[in-house]
Amino acid sequence: MSVGVPGERARSGGPYGPERARASRARLWWEIAIVLGLSLGASAIYSLVAITDRLTREEALGSQTATLNGSLSARPTFDLLYQLLGILTDLVPVALVLFLLWLPGRSAFRRLGFDATRPARDLGSGLLLAAVIGIPGLALYVVARLTGIGVGISTSGLDAYWWTIPVLVLSALRAALTEELIVAGYLMTRLREIGWGPWPTIMASAVLRGTYHLYQGFGGFIGNVAMGVVFGWMYQRWGRTTPLIVAHFILDLVSFLGYPLAVAWWPAFFGTG
Repeated sequence: MSVGVPGERARSGGPYGPERARASRARLWWEIAIVLGLSLGASAIYSLVAITDRLTREEALGSQTATLNGSLSARPTFDLLYQLLGILTDLVPVALVLFLLWLPGRSAFRRLGFDATRPARDLGSGLLLAAVIGIPGLALYVVARLTGIGVGISTSGLDAYWWTIPVLVLSALRAALTEELIVAGYLMTRLREIGWGPWPTIMASAVLRGTYHLYQGFGGFIGNVAMGVVFGWMYQRWGRTTPLIVAHFILDLVSFLGYPLAVAWWPAFFGTG
């Protein structure tokens, strides 16, 4: 049964209008808690524990390293299977939010602007966003490493197999879909329906985005909050997640595939020099 927009039943009249509106908002809060608990909200909690762990070690934060896309098995075939299973299961919450946002006569894809109605504009906007976020983001990473508030990031801990590059491409796509459809599209849509204003909605989404990146240190938190503010503002203006997904996918793809070259050029910044 569709939850509907809070307040619709209250405006329609009836002695139980306000009570129904409150029940609808409460239901949405529970829905948000469940969705985030199954996805990036849980990641945020793990990251809070991870940064606490890092800060309480004898080794300085700036001397530590975080590995993304790490190997899951010493046996290549099973490593591939685990990688693919991880990607598929991470996409289940994406399917859940699409299901929850589906309305009679209006698909969730259309509501989130996740469709192919204007591919050229979405691609161009995504490329521009990737440049706007990527260049300052790289500078922030360097500053965070130099000041010791960020950890070294290894974006690929996989060995060189025939499937390594395809898996990294799929991992970049997974991150783009999960973060933009859940944290930007779903969360901001639901918070607006609850009655939150534009900037509280944007900041809530941005802080969540930064929090589940805290395992990368405070540099990762600051950079991703800033990215969340920009992406949230763009989503408020455009009403479309497709450009955000394009930008996020490009950023992660360049990061994942360009990591070995970057390490060779600037080993000290990646904790290998």
